[in-house]
Amino acid sequence: MTTTEPTTPAADRAAPLRDLLPPVTRRRTRVGLVAGGLGTYWPQFPGLLPQLKESASYVTERLTRLDAEVVDVGFVSDAQDGAAAAERLRRADCDLIVLFLTTYLTSSMVLPIAQRSHTPVLVVDLQPSERMDHPSFDTGAWLAYCAQCSVPEVGNVFRRAGIPFRSVSGWLRQESAWRRIEQWVRAAHVRAALRHARHGLMGHLYPGMLDVSTDLTLLPATFGSHVEVLEFDDLRHRVERVTEAETRERMALARKVFTLDDSVVDEDFAWGATVSVALDRLVQDFGLDTLAYYHRGLDGEQHERLGAGMILGASLLTARGVPAAGEYELRTSVAQLVSQSVGGGGSFTEIQALNFEDGVVEMGHDGPAHLAVSARDPLLRGLGVYHGKRGWGVSVEFDVQHGPVTLLGLGQDADGSLSFIASEGTVVPGPLLEIGNTTSRVDFGRDPGEWVDAWSATGVGHHWSLAVGRHAADFRAAASLLGIDYREV
Repeated sequence: MTTTEPTTPAADRAAPLRDLLPPVTRRRTRVGLVAGGLGTYWPQFPGLLPQLKESASYVTERLTRLDAEVVDVGFVSDAQDGAAAAERLRRADCDLIVLFLTTYLTSSMVLPIAQRSHTPVLVVDLQPSERMDHPSFDTGAWLAYCAQCSVPEVGNVFRRAGIPFRSVSGWLRQESAWRRIEQWVRAAHVRAALRHARHGLMGHLYPGMLDVSTDLTLLPATFGSHVEVLEFDDLRHRVERVTEAETRERMALARKVFTLDDSVVDEDFAWGATVSVALDRLVQDFGLDTLAYYHRGLDGEQHERLGAGMILGASLLTARGVPAAGEYELRTSVAQLVSQSVGGGGSFTEIQALNFEDGVVEMGHDGPAHLAVSARDPLLRGLGVYHGKRGWGVSVEFDVQHGPVTLLGLGQDADGSLSFIASEGTVVPGPLLEIGNTTSRVDFGRDPGEWVDAWSATGVGHHWSLAVGRHAADFRAAASLLGIDYREV
């Protein structure tokens, strides 16, 4: 599809899904907040504490705007207060703790918070304004500006205690500082999603794809996620219970979301709609947050037809917030969830070809696609054969929004450890294949062959998530909170 007419916003394309299908609800990201300063100052400078608490209230208010549940445990003034705050935060089970230094404090006041909560900590130092008014300031006024003195002390002690140190220093209403804080909260969204995720894995490995194979213990060990191993019979059982009325209703929904190409066969369309209804029930029954699947099948038997009928329903699930990936790509479905958690969508992607004349890497994939990254109303195309897979049916086709995109792959190294692997590029206009795939032309600002060499050397697999927007910094921060390696090309 190479037309250039105005695009339809992704939110408008998803409206029928919100109206007709139940929303996907998850536990909200939980951010702990504790502010503090050295209590020795309070009797010496009576006006200081009220000023600092006013700043702390502003920080609380700003954090509550960031689509997170804020657990504010108050203001600490000594080591005993710090220990009590640590216990409250431990019980709160937060995804990130923001430690707001309002003035100088001792590291003994805050070390227990990081040690006992077992939660990543972000140290924030925001003085009241851009600078002091030297002629009018006395010692009490200056102390509201000296929290920076504590930052190296806390950093030193965290390092000696084996605790990762992160900080944002600035002034209270400095928007550039708040953008850095917001980045860490977006990273906390990722940690929250992965800590509580239930990943569905249905079918079996695509034969020969050794890079796709994943140690299932790694996800719960690294993130706290659960992997629910499913059979295609779990889906078959639910397909058999879908009524004709439910199939017709799902076909009507699909017509509102997709444009149907003349190649779509009614029988195949109805089958995809039936499987879609059953997929929704499968996800609900098992409480899934992602789904990766593959089944080879044989000679048109039931399981082959189930595998071939997945694309419509898996794309609708992905659009509703349950990322789906074909070819048994568990790590890519996780990467899609990460991309979604930072607001970038996240669609199943691989390299299609290189265009050395235009300097672009052509990317895409057959199978499930994320409507949030599409440049226009997606198309349902009928395919008489799925390349590299058995079966036939309807497939989703669209081109990706022009503009910045970020790739995210989830790598697994020789020692078994997981890593985030990212690269930022720009989707540019130009000719695209019309073969029932999501497709894009990505300019990485370098020779396409050189980019492929550098990208492949990271250890990324041959599938990844494509998200709209610049998110490398978000993924880097998320890797820090998750305690895994991060690589960028």
